[in-house]
Amino acid sequence: MAHSTLSASAAPRHPLGRLLDAVLYSSAWLAAAAAAQTAATLHQWPPLGPSGGRLVTLVFAATLLVYNLDAALPFKHREPAGNSARKAWQQRHRLLMLELAGTAALVAGFFFFADGWWRYLPLLAPLGALALLYSWPLWRWHGRPRALREVPLLKGFLIATVWTAVTVGLPALVLHHSVATVAGLMGQRFCLIMVIAIVFDIRDYGRDRRAGTRTFPGVLGVRAAKRLALGFLVASVALGLARGASPLAVLLPAVLTAVVVNAAAETRSDYFYALLTDGLLIVQAAAYFVF
Repeated sequence: MAHSTLSASAAPRHPLGRLLDAVLYSSAWLAAAAAAQTAATLHQWPPLGPSGGRLVTLVFAATLLVYNLDAALPFKHREPAGNSARKAWQQRHRLLMLELAGTAALVAGFFFFADGWWRYLPLLAPLGALALLYSWPLWRWHGRPRALREVPLLKGFLIATVWTAVTVGLPALVLHHSVATVAGLMGQRFCLIMVIAIVFDIRDYGRDRRAGTRTFPGVLGVRAAKRLALGFLVASVALGLARGASPLAVLLPAVLTAVVVNAAAETRSDYFYALLTDGLLIVQAAAYFVF
């Protein structure tokens, strides 16, 4: 049985399957989701000039940089891949991820300096530090290195804060909107990202428990964590409707999101999370362009 399983996993894949794996597991799909969320924000605050498109490109490149650097961390490549096709792909293609990160750094750096984002460095430096140091072991606790993501229940809040600051805060800076003006959308986006973060915590439930990382599923249980995610989803919908967003743009993606939350399980395939769950962010963004 073990021999047949090994042979099946080693069998050559169709080129389209290999391409899909590369798009999903290199975080290109996730970077596209961040870019789409940024574009949706800008779309709601017209007029959209050339600076908007350049910001969308910057966000795509910066997201690709951060997630590929995180996935290429040396200690992650010493961990067993287990049944994770995503982790196995990333371990086989570490050099490719570093090359993507380097290219993304050049693109992000160009727009950062060319478009004058360096003027906002006091605001952006803490955001960049959070994003880049999220998984880095920064201190020792109970005999082993610990990272920010391992602070009990902080993981989801960190992700939601960074994503909200990037996909809503940066467009607000470009268009010179005040915090009060964008507070409703920031709250809506934060709650939406919390939903996605909790779903990914369900994926990592067993691994986080073994590592001693206390996430919502580990503390509350998977069922209660799903209810919490649905609570954040309801809050996101309420904030969207309260600020006057199109009901269809808010409600239709919310229904799809609720289906994914209810279907989430640690045993779901990597495609369920990398393609469908991250894809919810693209669907939610696209809805604002359609409705």
